[in-house]
Amino acid sequence: MMLILQHLKRLTKITSMKDLKYLMAYSIPIVAFLAITFRGNLAFATPIYAFVVLPILELILPIDNENLDDSERERKEAHPVFNWLLYLNLPLVYGLLIYALIVIVNFPLSTLEFAGIVSAVGIVFGVNGINVGHELGHRQASKERFIGKALLLPSMYMHFYIEHNFGHHLHAATPEDPATARYNQSVYSFWFTSTIRQYFGAWKIQKRLNDNYNISFFSLRNDMFWYLIIQTVYLLTIFLVFGLSGLVLALSSAVVGFLLLETVNYIEHYGLLRSKTKSGRYERVKEMHSWNSNHVLGRIVLYELTRHSDHHYKSAKKYQILDCHDQSPQMPFGYPTSMVLSLLPPLWFYIMNKRVPQTMIALN
Repeated sequence: MMLILQHLKRLTKITSMKDLKYLMAYSIPIVAFLAITFRGNLAFATPIYAFVVLPILELILPIDNENLDDSERERKEAHPVFNWLLYLNLPLVYGLLIYALIVIVNFPLSTLEFAGIVSAVGIVFGVNGINVGHELGHRQASKERFIGKALLLPSMYMHFYIEHNFGHHLHAATPEDPATARYNQSVYSFWFTSTIRQYFGAWKIQKRLNDNYNISFFSLRNDMFWYLIIQTVYLLTIFLVFGLSGLVLALSSAVVGFLLLETVNYIEHYGLLRSKTKSGRYERVKEMHSWNSNHVLGRIVLYELTRHSDHHYKSAKKYQILDCHDQSPQMPFGYPTSMVLSLLPPLWFYIMNKRVPQTMIALN
């Protein structure tokens, strides 16, 4: 870790060590690597670290709701280190996957050890794969969008790029949005409805794009068609090289990865709905239509995803300059803790329902 720090500092002439706080996001792949390497009692170290250790630390550490001043915002927006901290997740995610595949075919594993490796790889897919892919999917540069889509591949969720950018950001906090959880909807129900509706929603969006550009289903510009081909080739390659056990690992880890995403989707907009104007259209997305969290560790590990209100308010803003808005509904806990709470629906409803604005409850 120190060697990486020194190299990055020389490479980019970093003026503040605070710029490197997002290296903390690599702690999850590191723990996953240790779990895969040592197995045994450490097999489930990754979920314990992500959903026990981090939540406890979040409860201890202070909340940081400060925003950057104009000069610091300009510096951070232009500084290349924040981009490279995202790009490095690509070799990390795929390197860990290949390492896990090599381990499962070369070492005898108990069922629990195999499950532990699945959880480790799946959590990395969700945090360092889909989450970073989401951030890069909003960028204008084609190379960054390419990396973003490559990070969605291991979770078999490449369609997320289309549905999220052309669907979710248009329909967020409305009943038309698959990724907006309704008031009193459990996370388990949401997993089912969001996963299915988002996939078919992506196809509908792709069909509309095809019609707009007058292109055929088999066109090189039909992204959904190519996502299907790429994901099939990906799984077939793993099966041919690593056998059935490798295929099971890849598919199981993918499920863990996209269920983590859907759990995050669940807590990000739970119970929040936009009202309609006199014209019958929905009001524009505002800061009040996403849950915000300023808990430090969640912010760092998830590349500021927890400042989701500002992300929806201005989706082109890079993660390192996202702001906190006073009018945004605030989560009582960080995202890691909130994800755990969501798995206990009665407790989740007890804590969160009273925080949903009454005007929005009436719209549900």
